[in-house]
Amino acid sequence: MRAYIDVIDYDQSTGTLREIYDNLIASRGKLAHVHMIQSLNPESIVAHMDLYLKIMFGKSPLRRYQREMIGVVVSQTNDCAYCVRHHAEALNFFWKDADRTEALAQDFRSADLSATDLALCSYAESLTANPNAGDNASRIDALRDGGLSDRQILDASLVAAYFNFVNRLVLGLGVEVEVDGGGGYRY
Repeated sequence: MRAYIDVIDYDQSTGTLREIYDNLIASRGKLAHVHMIQSLNPESIVAHMDLYLKIMFGKSPLRRYQREMIGVVVSQTNDCAYCVRHHAEALNFFWKDADRTEALAQDFRSADLSATDLALCSYAESLTANPNAGDNASRIDALRDGGLSDRQILDASLVAAYFNFVNRLVLGLGVEVEVDGGGGYRY
């Protein structure tokens, strides 16, 4: 793995780091570069995964595909090819429509979305591109007017915030897509 900082590969890992890597392989199907970039601070990998699992897989009124969809839009807005690649694949696992998934990854407005999904994507893009806009209350009102509950809005915000965090980790430290393209994870 090429990155801007030192990374401990699986073969060189020992102790706690090896246990964490083994647990990730057992639960996710393989070890991702986004986890390996944190190898110098193994506890951060565990905290990262706890947050990821809670936000992306935890109980929520947002459907799993909606969370992946928001992740793709945030990552596309941030020009984070790594996360677009990984989470477009996850989204396509649910949609089973590669053309629609690719359209979303290019410009969500062309992806034939429901009004609710379009509102979620617009919110994610807007919050990512301009988080301190003077119209944040109107952003929320628009989501409510579209039928979203405050819990759905909170969860959409958590997903957007999580992906902005991960995009900056990936982009800032030079994480590249895995040689195999990053596919094959358990969703």
